[in-house]
Amino acid sequence: MYTPPHAYNSGASAYAKIATESGAMSASPHQLISMLFDGVKTAITMARHHMAHNEISAKGNAISKAINIIENGLKASLDAEAGGKDGAALVANLAAFYDYINQRLLYANLRNDPALLDEAERLLENISSAWREIDPHQASRMPETSSVPAANRFSAGA
Repeated sequence: MYTPPHAYNSGASAYAKIATESGAMSASPHQLISMLFDGVKTAITMARHHMAHNEISAKGNAISKAINIIENGLKASLDAEAGGKDGAALVANLAAFYDYINQRLLYANLRNDPALLDEAERLLENISSAWREIDPHQASRMPETSSVPAANRFSAGA
């Protein structure tokens, strides 16, 4: 029996949605933010693809999704009270940074400009990579350091 191509897409989409929801339910707060960064990157990648293929509606939907994740996920998760005065300043800077990225995404949509998508993705990657480096679970996965002094463990010659 022939199954139309859209049936495969809907099945795969349903499976991916369940996998994502299951991952989100068991994720730590830190992992949830990482998932948001991944979602924005995927949405920008899809927008770039749709832009290249002149799929205007799909491009707009992908850019809207990226903006929504930034605004209602990344930006909404900022907590100005968590770190005192210095934390509040950092949150204000990050909120302004996310606003700038959203502006670049809006202009990318209006101007059909892939360079603006590239800029937004590059800026988000800087924050995303820094976020991943401060993973609190990463320290437990780090190998234990040897009791041998570093100078004896590493050498610059043969």
